[in-house]
Amino acid sequence: MFNLLLHICCAPDLTAPFERLKEDYNISAFFYNPNIFLEEYNKRLSEFINLNKKLNLKFKIGRYDSLGWHKSIKGLEKEKEGGKRCLACFKFRLEKTAQTAKENKFDFFSTVLTISPHKDAEIINAIGENLAKEYQIDFLKFDFKKQEGFKRSLALSKEYQLYRQNFCGCIYSLRR
Repeated sequence: MFNLLLHICCAPDLTAPFERLKEDYNISAFFYNPNIFLEEYNKRLSEFINLNKKLNLKFKIGRYDSLGWHKSIKGLEKEKEGGKRCLACFKFRLEKTAQTAKENKFDFFSTVLTISPHKDAEIINAIGENLAKEYQIDFLKFDFKKQEGFKRSLALSKEYQLYRQNFCGCIYSLRR
């Protein structure tokens, strides 16, 4: 079975992708979200850890590098949601995932970001594929919202009684 490092933004977004991937991959979850302001980050991290106890999933928690994230989106703070700031944010988080996967000798890396109906899976997957070339590690391309993935994540979130946020988590998305 191949080893997969799966970038996780929040517990609800892990549910359906984990269900879909667990038979084919040895999954380690990688919670890495320096884009989220601290209070929200702590809520999501707590939910992620609680869900992992139920799923018995191996996981890593990336360093909360808010300063690095702010530098990566500098000048893009006023961009609309889904614009250039989000692309820079996806790249920042996926690059750390690729680095971590490479350093820890994973076969693949991927992300659950594509489960959101508000995020463009083609763009996210293109970023992942570019980073795969740069870091010489394979990226698994998915659009987890397909095949009713988002709907399934809603049902599983309810079943697990998960906190489900209604914004991406960065301070700029909260302002809109």
